[in-house]
Amino acid sequence: MEGPRDKDGTYAGAGAPRAGKELCIGAVVPLTGRLGSLGHPLAFVLEHLAPRLTRLTHDGRRYPLRLAVRDSRSEPGRARRAVAELVAREGARIVVTMAGTQVLPAVADACQDLGVPCLSTTFPWQAYVLTQGGGRGRAPGWTYHFAWGLDDIADVFADMWERAGAARTVGCLWNDGRQGRLLRHPRHGFAPAATARGHTLVDPGGYAEPCGEGFAEHVRRFQDAGADIVTSAATGADLTLFLRRAHEAGLRPRLVTCSRWLAYPPDTRRAATAPQAVPPGPPSCRWASSGPSAPAGPTAQVATLVYWTPRHPYRSSLDGSSAARLADAYRSATGRPWLQPLGLAHALLEVAAHALGTAADPTDRRAVAEALGRTKLSTVAGDLDFTTGPAPGIALLPLAGGQWQPTGRGHRLAVVSNNRLPQVPLDGDLVLGGRER
Repeated sequence: MEGPRDKDGTYAGAGAPRAGKELCIGAVVPLTGRLGSLGHPLAFVLEHLAPRLTRLTHDGRRYPLRLAVRDSRSEPGRARRAVAELVAREGARIVVTMAGTQVLPAVADACQDLGVPCLSTTFPWQAYVLTQGGGRGRAPGWTYHFAWGLDDIADVFADMWERAGAARTVGCLWNDGRQGRLLRHPRHGFAPAATARGHTLVDPGGYAEPCGEGFAEHVRRFQDAGADIVTSAATGADLTLFLRRAHEAGLRPRLVTCSRWLAYPPDTRRAATAPQAVPPGPPSCRWASSGPSAPAGPTAQVATLVYWTPRHPYRSSLDGSSAARLADAYRSATGRPWLQPLGLAHALLEVAAHALGTAADPTDRRAVAEALGRTKLSTVAGDLDFTTGPAPGIALLPLAGGQWQPTGRGHRLAVVSNNRLPQVPLDGDLVLGGRER
C-alpha cells in the first residue's frame, strides 16, 4: 500500500517541525516480508489518521505532532533496528506495533532497552508477558499490550463446542513451538480453561511446522479417542492438510475451531480456499497427495474468534467515528473487505495520542509510559483499562465466536456466539457437521 511518506518514513501532512518541542509517534509495521499482509491494517490507519494527528494541546500549550514509520520486514532483528531508528532519528516519544509472534516481542524488548514506551496488540497477553519457556515475565514500566487471553479463547471456543453437546472430546492440533507450549501451559494456557468446562482434550503432542509430517498420528489418535471436535492454532496451509488427511482416513469433525489466520477472510489469506474437509493438498508440503482429490463429502465446519467487526458499537476517541465508518473508509481506500485487525490498529493510535495528551510532560518518555499505565479509554475497538488487567501493562478486550460462511460475494464473518460480548448482536447460526452413522 502506498502512503504519503517521505524518504525517512514520516507521513507527510502530519505536522512539520515548528517552534517548541515536537512530538512523534513511531510505528514499527511489517510492510514487507512474510507478515506483510498482517501489517496492512496498521499501514492504512497510519495514513488515514496522519492528517488529523498534526498537533496536540496539553495544558494550554500546542505541540506539533507527526507519525513516523519503519518497516520491520517481518524480521525480529530488523524490528529492533527499526525501534532504534525511530528513537534516535525521529525522536519518537512512544512506539506502536502489531503482528508477529517473534517480531512484536522484539519491538517491545527493544523499547524497554531504549527507555521508550511501547504499545502493542493482536495476540494473547500470555504470549506477550511470558518469555519462551514461561515463568519469567517482561519487566513492567515501558511496555503495554491490549488483547485477550488464551483462557478467553478457550471459553469462546467451548461455548461453540457445547452447541454439539456437553462434555465433548476435543482433538488438539497444536505445534511444538512457543505457541503450542503456551496453549498447554498448566496455569495460563488454553488447556486448563477448556478442561475446567468439562471437556476432554486429546493432545498427541506438538507437530513441526510446516506440514507436521502429514498429521497421520494426530488423525489416528483423534479417531481412537472418538473426538468429534478439533481445536487448532495452525496456519491455513497446515489446517488444510490436516483436514484433507482426516477426510481420507474417515475422520469427520463436526466442528473445527481455529484462532490463527482464520481471523482474516478466506479470500485474503494465502490458502486458496475456505477450510473444509476436502480441500486440495497444499503444494508446499511434500506429504500432499499426488493423486486425485478425495471425493466430495461432508465438510468440516470451521469457527474462529471475533475481536472486531463493523457492527461493534464503539466509537473513536479521536473524532467519534463509528466502527462501520472505519470499515467503509478502508473499503473505499483499498477496494478490499474490512479486516478484524483494523479496529485494533486504530485503537493503537487512539491510546498513543491519549497517553501523550494526559502525560505530565508529553516530551518525557517516562511520563508518557506512566500515562499509559493509567489509561482508561473507550476506543473504536472497545473499552480499554490498563489499571485492572491480569498482569501489569495489560488491558483486555472481550471476544465473540464467529464462522466464515459463504455468500454469493465471497465469505462473510457471521457472529454466532456472543456470550462474552453481548453488545455485538448475533447475525448467523453456527453450522455443525453431521454426525457419523
